[in-house]
Amino acid sequence: MATDINASTQWIVSNPSDYIDGQWRAIAGHEIQSKNPANPAQVVWSGTPAPAHVDAAVGAARTALASWKQLSRHERAEHLQAFSHACKKFAEPLAQTITMEMGKTIAESRGEVKLISDKIDITLQESTLARVANFEVDAGGGRKGFCRFEPYGVMAVLGPFNFPAHLPNGHWIPSLLMGNTIVFKPSEKTPAVGQWIAAIAEAAGFPRGVFNVVQGGVETAKRLTSHADIDGVMLTGSWRAGRAVLEANLDRPGRIVALEMGGSNPAIVWQDADIRAAVLECVRSGYATTGQRCTCTRRMIVHRSIADQFVTAFTKVASTMIIAPGNAPEPNFMGPLVDQHSVDAYFNRQTTIRNNGGRVLLEGVRMDQTGFFVTPSLIEVARFHKDSDAETFAPLVQVSVVDDVLDAIAQANATEFGLAAAVFTNQESLWRQCLQGLRAGCVNWNYGTAGASSKLPFGGVGRSGNLRPAGSFAVDSTVFPVASMEVAAQDAATTSVANGLRCDLKWFS
Repeated sequence: MATDINASTQWIVSNPSDYIDGQWRAIAGHEIQSKNPANPAQVVWSGTPAPAHVDAAVGAARTALASWKQLSRHERAEHLQAFSHACKKFAEPLAQTITMEMGKTIAESRGEVKLISDKIDITLQESTLARVANFEVDAGGGRKGFCRFEPYGVMAVLGPFNFPAHLPNGHWIPSLLMGNTIVFKPSEKTPAVGQWIAAIAEAAGFPRGVFNVVQGGVETAKRLTSHADIDGVMLTGSWRAGRAVLEANLDRPGRIVALEMGGSNPAIVWQDADIRAAVLECVRSGYATTGQRCTCTRRMIVHRSIADQFVTAFTKVASTMIIAPGNAPEPNFMGPLVDQHSVDAYFNRQTTIRNNGGRVLLEGVRMDQTGFFVTPSLIEVARFHKDSDAETFAPLVQVSVVDDVLDAIAQANATEFGLAAAVFTNQESLWRQCLQGLRAGCVNWNYGTAGASSKLPFGGVGRSGNLRPAGSFAVDSTVFPVASMEVAAQDAATTSVANGLRCDLKWFS
């Protein structure tokens, strides 16, 4: 698109391409197609992945690595700021593409695009970079000790469909700043957004090979994440995808693997909670992005004394949410699910819970309009069990009733995931008890599970990740420490003797 980036989305959808070594490589065809979730008859982007392009992209990133890492951090930061400026320049067509391809509301898409530049600003802050600041110590015995941080090298970044620009950006921004080069594989559900990112990178003037994009599905991901010449994998995606990455790298313990995966996130609502605030936050967190966030509230655990009041209000609010196409002229909260597979998975999960004894309080149904539009659901269960828990990427929320805070914590922890949790109470002592008892990487007080600050670490335990938090801690996964003990040449012999060497030194006389 050095040809003319101002040709915008129409150029991208008409010219499906990978971006390798600063050049566009056509991949015309129909093996992969993205469709507008609000109007599935509209094919947004189609192309046929080229496996050989993975090798070319990794090779280009490897070649570019030496000169990129030799730049000063300040010089690399200037390139990132140019990327930020380009994102702002093309913010609206990128946001429109996110909505057209993924289905979320245009307001949310615009917010996502803004987060790209915000991430750059936060990464460049001293508080973030202090985590990887070189330092010096007295190593004893006349030696100076130094710790310096070096980039891993070529990083493979695999992006999700739900935040196709913001979440992978959270991986490659700190990686690039610290001197790594990138091969990015967008989700096969949002390839046009991925190609837009490549176009913006080109407009920003990244040196050739520093930032590469290859399109594709599972086979492309396998080829990239198992490639012999990459140094790390950074993925935001499902537990299943993360497991596949781990399996592909079992014999490469020196390769950094940073995984941010799913969640089955609980919210505890206690008897003294502000009912109105708790309902609104749980509805927002349960159904934001049509339930397609890893931080969405999936399970609510409510004190028995307020359960009827809470559930009645929750059901009323949820049933009156505005559901419409993402670019509808009037403000709306929920758009469609991303594709038919997600619709089927949603209804299958709803049926499974019902068949296992769940009581449907608000039934999710297919809306009578074009597109993958569904209504939200709420299902009451007797209690939550780990063996029946599963992540559902859809607007499905379950609720159970409890009398005891220890039981509430136990049910909240009854999951293989551990990403986010929320507690609604006015008692600080109860909040502290829950904070200590809940096993999750993000635990909020009187604020819903959905949403996070890039100024804080982000990640979870269990099947939610491998303890490589994103957010402000993402920089940790982009470098490794190199320890050095240094002695002036004229002092080396003295230091050797001082540190235990015993031998005849007359030979040196």
